[in-house]
Amino acid sequence: MLTKNLTYVTEIILVGLSNHRKTQIPLFFVILLMYLLTVVGNLLIILLVRTNSHLQTPMYFFLMHLSGLEICYVTSTLPQMLAHLLSGNGTMSFTRCMAQLYVSLSLGGAECVLLGAMAYDRYVAICHPLTYAIVMDRWRQLQLASASWAIGVLFASINLVCTLRLSFCGPNHLNHFFCELPMLVKLACGDTRVTEIILFVLSTVASLGPLAVILTSYGLILSTVLQMRSASGGHKAFSTCASHLAVVTMFYGTIISMYLIPRSHTAPDRDKQIAVIYVVITPLLNPIIYTLRNKDIHRAVIKMLRRKILESKY
Repeated sequence: MLTKNLTYVTEIILVGLSNHRKTQIPLFFVILLMYLLTVVGNLLIILLVRTNSHLQTPMYFFLMHLSGLEICYVTSTLPQMLAHLLSGNGTMSFTRCMAQLYVSLSLGGAECVLLGAMAYDRYVAICHPLTYAIVMDRWRQLQLASASWAIGVLFASINLVCTLRLSFCGPNHLNHFFCELPMLVKLACGDTRVTEIILFVLSTVASLGPLAVILTSYGLILSTVLQMRSASGGHKAFSTCASHLAVVTMFYGTIISMYLIPRSHTAPDRDKQIAVIYVVITPLLNPIIYTLRNKDIHRAVIKMLRRKILESKY
């Protein structure tokens, strides 16, 4: 009885995206390029928001936090994935696996809540423009951003404690490219039903709660836009939200598919394919989606480039 809850597995072997050496090397360069573009793109957004006075608004404050989250998230998973692709060896210690699990869950949970906060910000800005400056003052921005990070850490801590209560005494091959909770629970010995129920409830609250806020906010926004007399004003208001909706659809769609929808045993690589979307693709697309049609960002980039050119001349 004393050894029932001991963890016997000391290392986890990640299968990765592919175990074929001829495929691993091209994948390494593709993932490396995407990682570098993700970090540079999100760093650029942070730099622009921090240095441009015209971007000192709640929307860009939350966007800066989202960019910071994305940088941390991809850095918690992709460098290790790149090392495994390059070496062909996906072995990592059980402790490192738990650490990666905790960090990725914290950042993923924080992003869920932050996207909800960004939707609420757009709702107040479009539906209540006269009180926007008062409702979304600096203190409220800090509260919402801090709550996002704190809730992410809280949910990750509960998930980690539930996972560590399981015994891992058998197989240690994880059919994934990083330590992700649903896949890791499959490796546990004994009855995991109670743990799976707890984790399912936590995942439901962490994902569907913010999603309900987002859907409600954009429903009210759509209603307000349709009532606007100025067609140009309505188009401008809704186009501001279009980028956020694109991110939300991609992010929540894949998260819900991974954590809330039962997985098919006939498609063992399905989880990895879904994870690639929110681990690799979404963080890369975020800076592109938010800046592609954003005139404020365009002006900030032009202003920064002009300043750099003038500094180089003198």
